[in-house]
Amino acid sequence: MTGRAGRLPRAVWWLVLARTINRLGAFSLGFLTVLITTEFGANTVTAGLIVAAFGVATIPSRLLGGVLADRFGRRRTIVTGLAGCALAQAGIAISGSVAMIAVFAVLLGLVFEIYEPPSQAMIADAVPPAQQAQAFSLLNAAMAVGGMGAGLIAAGVGRWDLRWLFVVDAATCVACAVVVRFVLPADRPAPEPTGDAPASRAGGSPWRDRSLLVLLVFGTLFALMYMQVVMALPLALEQRGLLAADAGLLSTASAIVMVLCQPLLRWTAPLSHHAAMCAGYLLLAAGLAGLAIAGGLPGHLAAVVVWSAGDVLMFGRSYAMVSSIAPEHARARYLSVFGTSWGVATILAPLCSTQLLEHAGPAGLWGGLSATCVLLALAQPMVVGPLLRRRPIHRADRHQEQAAGQ
Repeated sequence: MTGRAGRLPRAVWWLVLARTINRLGAFSLGFLTVLITTEFGANTVTAGLIVAAFGVATIPSRLLGGVLADRFGRRRTIVTGLAGCALAQAGIAISGSVAMIAVFAVLLGLVFEIYEPPSQAMIADAVPPAQQAQAFSLLNAAMAVGGMGAGLIAAGVGRWDLRWLFVVDAATCVACAVVVRFVLPADRPAPEPTGDAPASRAGGSPWRDRSLLVLLVFGTLFALMYMQVVMALPLALEQRGLLAADAGLLSTASAIVMVLCQPLLRWTAPLSHHAAMCAGYLLLAAGLAGLAIAGGLPGHLAAVVVWSAGDVLMFGRSYAMVSSIAPEHARARYLSVFGTSWGVATILAPLCSTQLLEHAGPAGLWGGLSATCVLLALAQPMVVGPLLRRRPIHRADRHQEQAAGQ
């Protein structure tokens, strides 16, 4: 299933719809600590430990999603993961003690990311290499749009009863699973490894593929910067005398930019992955430099618009690069390994950003991240490209790399 040139397959649009529905309910986790402290009287340290345990559990969850998707099918794995999330969310809603909430929070973490690798692998299966960056970026935009709606739902339901936030989240997981089950293509038999591929690429672990590890390192650096912006922005605004709540306005503006910039991805399609990533990093650097010198809210808003444009250009390309080096029978596993970069970044970002804010202030934080982006832009043609080109090329990979512009 490759779809006509210039038009994404229907399966992609259904995945985007399902992702938007699911994201509409993904607001409850932000209120988990509040539920633990207000409903059960636990201290903030206990609440923080439970949320941290959830975060750690999401890393093996993503890896499990990759294994299940390659062995048992994309659609089946997506439905299983969403059903698990619904059950865990419902468990949190009916919990009668902190211990029960802790158990269900960890269980939620263990199924929370199962959805990601098979949905990404389904895009890689259905979309030609030349359009994969656009399709992956569209999936990211769906998350941003769903996030805007999620905030509005949270504002309404949260005033009623915090437990109902988790009930609504569970309901959106069920709705998403229904969409996936009845409208997406049925699972195909798993492809067999090609006989000419080496062990590390034919049936062994993706962790032994040097090309994937190179992309993982740089993907983790990008994710770490992205998460620092998300987590540090409210604190940085407060330090500059603005309202921390203005971060919500800026995130809304970012989501709008992500949607509006989607058609522009067709213009950049002829660029190689490395050229597009380099341009994206430079846009990120410009946006972060703007945050470093911004004084009022309009300056922050302009900087976020530039930064978000760079994010649009890069997000889809990074996953398209992973898809281009992955053997067909192991696509989901490759994408799941690459996706662990976000779990690592989520753990490290609060530690890094708070330390930088404390010792260097907002200007130092944003300026340092901007300089890092410039270095990563230079690394694309000087380090990443040469390292990937030196990997062994086999018959199963040759067509993918040529089509991906590598």
